[in-house]
Amino acid sequence: MAINIPAREKLGEILKKSKRIAVVGLSDNPERTSYMVSEAMQKAGYEIIPVNPMVDSVLGVKAVKSLKEIEEHVDIVNVFRRSEHLLDAAKEFLEIDADVFWAQLGLVNEEAYELLTKEGYTVVMDRCIKVEHALTR
Repeated sequence: MAINIPAREKLGEILKKSKRIAVVGLSDNPERTSYMVSEAMQKAGYEIIPVNPMVDSVLGVKAVKSLKEIEEHVDIVNVFRRSEHLLDAAKEFLEIDADVFWAQLGLVNEEAYELLTKEGYTVVMDRCIKVEHALTR
């Protein structure tokens, strides 16, 4: 099955209407890509919710252990976990009322893609949310 990524214009529309991003695998280490990307998105005005059972807080925000702990609506679930963990993240995504599943640059999982697109969700894989935000502003 081919993974079809929405066109850049569509990614721009998603980013313009989104406000809250749950970041699965967000590290509290400023050297990590997940931290740098999330910090940039936070500075750009997005609400960042760290999802990582191993940390207490990141970027001044209390972390949650799983997506299911988030009470508010989530616009984008941005995943920074290795490709083999994307299916688990996708299954958890289905348990909350989020709009877009976004796997960062270099991350692809066909099973996760198929599961979510079959349910009608927008799925982005192998794209950096920070780069797309910069290119579509």
